[in-house]
Amino acid sequence: MGIEELSLGDAIGVANPLQVRILLEELLKRYPQEKIAMHFHNTRGTAMANVLASLEMGITKFDSSLGGLGGCPYAPGASGNLATDDLHYMLSNMGIQTNINAEKLLSAAMFMQDKMDKPLDSHTVKYRMNN
Repeated sequence: MGIEELSLGDAIGVANPLQVRILLEELLKRYPQEKIAMHFHNTRGTAMANVLASLEMGITKFDSSLGGLGGCPYAPGASGNLATDDLHYMLSNMGIQTNINAEKLLSAAMFMQDKMDKPLDSHTVKYRMNN
C-alpha cells in the first residue's frame, strides 16, 4: 500500500512496558523494526519506561516534543507528549547517539517555557530551573 512507516501511539498515556512488549512481539512478526516508530504520552509517568521496552525490542524511532508540549484533543486529561529533552538525556546517558545538541535543545525548551509563561513538563527543564 506504499506505507513507509507505522507510528504507534499511546495518545492517552496509559500503556505500560509489558503491553508495549506484547504488542511489538506481534507486530515484529510481520513488519521490520526499522518501519516502526513509537509515540508515547506521559500521563501516568510511563513514557520513558515504554521507550526503554521499545528499544529492547529493536525500535529506534520515537516521537517526542520540546519540553513535553502537546496533548491529545481526543483524551481530556491526558498529558503532553514525551519531552524530547528528557528522552535525549536518557538516550545520550545510555551511550546512544542522537545527533542532537543537548545545550541547544535545552535552550530551545527554556525559550519556549519563557514565551508560554508556564512551566513545561520536562524534568530536564525543571532540573535546570532549580540548579
